[in-house]
Amino acid sequence: MPDGQSSDLLTVLNTADTIAVVGCSATPTRTSHKIAQYLQTRGYRIVPVNPNYDEVLGEPCYPDLPSIPAGVELDVVNIFRAPEHTADMVRSAVERVEETDERPVIWTQLGVSTTEAKTQAEEAGLPYVRNRCIKIEYDRLLA
Repeated sequence: MPDGQSSDLLTVLNTADTIAVVGCSATPTRTSHKIAQYLQTRGYRIVPVNPNYDEVLGEPCYPDLPSIPAGVELDVVNIFRAPEHTADMVRSAVERVEETDERPVIWTQLGVSTTEAKTQAEEAGLPYVRNRCIKIEYDRLLA
C-alpha cells in the first residue's frame, strides 16, 4: 500500500470493522476524540488506547496495544501520537501481531508518520498508510 492509494484506502475503509485509536482522548474537543466518535457513528467499533483513561466513548480504554485482549481483532491501528512516538507505537503493534497473527493496517494521521515507523511496519508485513486523516479519507471516498 504505497502511502495509501485511493483504491487501497477504500478497500481498508470498506472491510474494516474494528479500529484501535492510539492516543484517543476522552476530551471532546480533542481531534482524536472527535474522529473516533465520527468513526463510531459510521459503524466502526472503536478501541481507544491511552494509559490515562479507563473508558472513552463508552468503550474500555487500554493503556497500550498489547493490553487489548487477543479476542479483539484489530483491522486498523490509527495513530494519533506525536511523530517521536510513532515508531514505538508501530513496535507495540508488531508485538501484538506476534501474539495474535493479525495483520492490521497501520494508519498514521497527518504529520505523525516517520521513516522509522514505516520501515518497521513494512518489515513486519503490515500495510502502512502515511500522513492521512482517516476522517478526511472516509469523507472523500465514502460520504
